[in-house]
Amino acid sequence: MNSGATTERVQEALKARIMGRDFRPGDRLDPAVLAAPLASSVTPVRDALHVLTGEGLVETRTGGGFHVPALDEPGLKDLYAWSAELLALVLRAWPRPHPAIVMARSAQDDRPIAERVAAAFLAIARRSPNSEHARAIDRLNARLHAARTVEPLVLDNVDEELAAVAAAAAAGERGLLRRLNTAYHRRRHRAAADIVRAVYRAA
Repeated sequence: MNSGATTERVQEALKARIMGRDFRPGDRLDPAVLAAPLASSVTPVRDALHVLTGEGLVETRTGGGFHVPALDEPGLKDLYAWSAELLALVLRAWPRPHPAIVMARSAQDDRPIAERVAAAFLAIARRSPNSEHARAIDRLNARLHAARTVEPLVLDNVDEELAAVAAAAAAGERGLLRRLNTAYHRRRHRAAADIVRAVYRAA
């Protein structure tokens, strides 16, 4: 296997482990320690960690080394605000007439809530003629995965909330989606401190 393919494989495996909360926020990611479980040499692991740093899933610190980003209330509020702003940009960019969206799977399917939210938001973003919107939403979905996983422990009616978003998207209801986007993110912004605590307790 060439080095590029190895790095890509390692990157996907590390991304899945980070999003799956195999590591706690703030944990150090040592390429030498990670290499053996990933069936890789150290260099592809280091290269993959650099790529994930660019995606915001890993951070480097002044003292050196790679770490899972720590999560705090101001940072989570910023991520939720950015998510709201991105979706607002997407909806403004939707072509007219507003496109109905065919969701690949129902919002009531058996996937975890974080995966369903990510799929719904990405489907909405893909209706924008600007392909950068979908790329930005996809990366932000990964960064918010841990928080979304524990949101049902803090917030009521998250399934019903997502179902409303999916229904509005399926009908191409841009005005309704704007209102739902605002309400969805405002609720999480207010609950950010409790969501952060839930992330650390679940880790």
